[in-house]
Amino acid sequence: MDTVRIDKWLWMVRLFKTRSMATDACNAGKVKMDGNNLKASKSIKENEIYVVRIGQLEKTVQVLGSPKSRVGAPLVPQFYTDLTPPEEYERVKMLSMRFEHRDRGEGRPTKRDRRQIEFVKNLYRGDEDASID
Repeated sequence: MDTVRIDKWLWMVRLFKTRSMATDACNAGKVKMDGNNLKASKSIKENEIYVVRIGQLEKTVQVLGSPKSRVGAPLVPQFYTDLTPPEEYERVKMLSMRFEHRDRGEGRPTKRDRRQIEFVKNLYRGDEDASID
């Protein structure tokens, strides 16, 4: 396997849209190995496990190989194994859920609806003084 920088590898296997985004993630401490932050210039090795924070998601990947250049999405599984637990994906899904969602055509929420929405938000945040009228 050729020696490839971690930022370039993250870009080549489509974990980041641009190489500069991958470099910025490394510099910001969002790419780790064994709990240690990695510099963008670190060379990857086969079977190493990296934890990459992409937005709210902490993705755990194991390196299987290094492509010669950026690969298409169908070829990505040849180069890394996703070890991220399903609970992490579920957590991110719950974070992205919106409480204020209303179907089209239902109109504005009533005062009672707004109070119920605030109650649910407070419960989700863990406020003790959440009460509903």
